[in-house]
Amino acid sequence: MKKLISIVTPTFNEEKNIEELSRQIANQMKNTNYDYEHIIIDNASTDNTQNVIRKICSENKSVKAIFNNKNFGHIRSPFHGILQCNGDAVILMASDFQDPPELIPALLEKWNNGSDIVLLKRKESNENIFTELFKKLFYKIIKLLSETSLTEKTTGSGIIDKKIVEQLKKIDEPYPYFRGLILEFSNKISTLEFNQPKRSHGSSKNNFFTLFDIGMLGIIKHSKIPLRIMTLSGFFLSLLLLIIGIFFLFYKLLYWNSFQLGLAPLILGVFFGISIQIMLLGIIGEYVGFILTQVRKMPLVIERERINF
Repeated sequence: MKKLISIVTPTFNEEKNIEELSRQIANQMKNTNYDYEHIIIDNASTDNTQNVIRKICSENKSVKAIFNNKNFGHIRSPFHGILQCNGDAVILMASDFQDPPELIPALLEKWNNGSDIVLLKRKESNENIFTELFKKLFYKIIKLLSETSLTEKTTGSGIIDKKIVEQLKKIDEPYPYFRGLILEFSNKISTLEFNQPKRSHGSSKNNFFTLFDIGMLGIIKHSKIPLRIMTLSGFFLSLLLLIIGIFFLFYKLLYWNSFQLGLAPLILGVFFGISIQIMLLGIIGEYVGFILTQVRKMPLVIERERINF
């Protein structure tokens, strides 16, 4: 009996990409010794994407579709799609051809050679220079802060063994940092390097705010170091201010009539202190926000319709 490979593709307004992607995936799987299911999970597209997906599902019963009730974001929707898979391995692949389907045989080979997780790793990319610089900075920061050794220049796309997916199904994770989460379940991890091509059609849904969301999620989910830094900063700043206060107290007592502090140092000190407090409160707020997300126990997504399941 052939093993089953599940392929998950999240979509949002990808009407010009998804049909060709599905065709190329089918062609790649024909040349392997595996059966496959292709699960397309659509995040409430506002263009003609869902009609194109319906057409694909009617022509190819190996293609299954999930239509979300609304747009649940680029983090929750792919994770939900992975949890619906029944394959011996799951391949997560973007819908814009920036994860080329021709990499599927190489992913399967590395998986067959014993890797539980094989992540696609970009060697070169056609992204604009500012996005690339932002991502490089993020990887350096998260590598410095994270308690989990995260891989650089990966997006989470790649292949995951069934036993890892089964572990993911057991945990209650309403807002996961996927590329960090999977690394906690195995040390048999490898990468497959590739040159990332340009999008075939359409435009990227990522922007500064979505990238910032991913960055903060990665840090908060996998590190308590920012909280430790806050605690230590508060202690040393308090100690420093105490020493300065005692110094000026004795300075004033010794030079009562001649000592004048002036308004500028007071204003600078007050605004510096306020800015530090606001920054630290912001970090606390990020942690509290994610605690609230966990406590609410909301589902990853709410489905409106399924096809071919």
